[in-house]
Amino acid sequence: MNETPDLVPAADDNARNPDVPSDTDDSSAEVPLPGDPMSPADPGPADDATRAVLPARHRGRRGRRWRVGLVSVLVLLLVLVTGVGAFGWWLRHRVDSAIERIPDPFASLTERPSAADAQGDAPVNILVMGSDSRISAGDPSQWKQGGQRTDAMMLIHINGDRRGVSVISIPRDSWVPIPGHGTGKINAAFSYGGPALAIQTVESLTGVRIDHFAVTDFESFAALTDEIGGVTLRLRNPTTLAGTEFAAGPQRLNGAQALAFTRERYSLSRGDFSRIQRQQAWMRAVVSQVLNGGLMSDPAGLYRFLSVAARTMAVDEGFSIDEMQSLALSLRGLGSSGITYVTAPVQGTGTSEDGQSIVLLDRAADAALFEAVANDTVSQYLAEHADAVPQLPAAVE
Repeated sequence: MNETPDLVPAADDNARNPDVPSDTDDSSAEVPLPGDPMSPADPGPADDATRAVLPARHRGRRGRRWRVGLVSVLVLLLVLVTGVGAFGWWLRHRVDSAIERIPDPFASLTERPSAADAQGDAPVNILVMGSDSRISAGDPSQWKQGGQRTDAMMLIHINGDRRGVSVISIPRDSWVPIPGHGTGKINAAFSYGGPALAIQTVESLTGVRIDHFAVTDFESFAALTDEIGGVTLRLRNPTTLAGTEFAAGPQRLNGAQALAFTRERYSLSRGDFSRIQRQQAWMRAVVSQVLNGGLMSDPAGLYRFLSVAARTMAVDEGFSIDEMQSLALSLRGLGSSGITYVTAPVQGTGTSEDGQSIVLLDRAADAALFEAVANDTVSQYLAEHADAVPQLPAAVE
């Protein structure tokens, strides 16, 4: 069913922030949401992807809340490069045994985007997402079609030259074509057809070939943050987190406070758009702390941190520990400043024909952005078109 939603312009639509902020940038400008509305497409035919579900589990994990956790992916890659000798072998084994494996979600997909041409190392695209509802006993085998929607979605692009990583958040309420299901919120794809349909939906939307898939949770958010001694975040406004008041400016947050920071939504002026930036800001802070805070030279602390990180993720079965370490080795020269965090451009928010509150993507701006991702030129594109793509500022709401 084609629907023409009522469009509401996104907040700060005319504001532009041409600068890509660093971890120490004092810029506090809100991120713009520029563009044109997306035109919903006709429903596609049903396919095998709609019947995919998550795997049965052999090890139960209690009380898990599944949320997106880029840090689990990035930190595992970055830390694996330090594994040498007997400790390195033991660490690899412990990490590998803790990560949940998802049976090949790509097997049922037929018509897919082509991989980017590569003369050296090929670029790597990882779709990272999480569910917004609790899984019974923390067991993915309890996932039921229609029971869950993704709470957040990020596409991680690792440049072929390994000199940059781009993290692109796609708003969960984005109104997009879902193969076999007409148009709907992008977070419904996972509930309709599991990882396979989520991948197919993103590939159809972006034209980017996904190489790996990961699901992670923030149930261990507090422990992960506490393991590195907390994180420093630059707050735009005074706020209260976990019962503690914080002034605007740089603030050190413990695990409980950081968890409250990323879960807040309704008190924020731009709702889920602001929450996306909070999630990205935490990720940036953790990666920076891990790389610069001495953890890499602390075997005991490294093991504790990795134990938490590995338990929070599930990846496709093709993403082996050997490939992870190989990828990590190729990224050994990358620092936190080489990671860019952006949000897919949107036109604004609206209401669907059946009354849902939705986000309308900017068709033209997103097409240009994702073409750059597909061609492995996204770092250059973002540098040249910083005013067209919302980028994470130093200070967040």
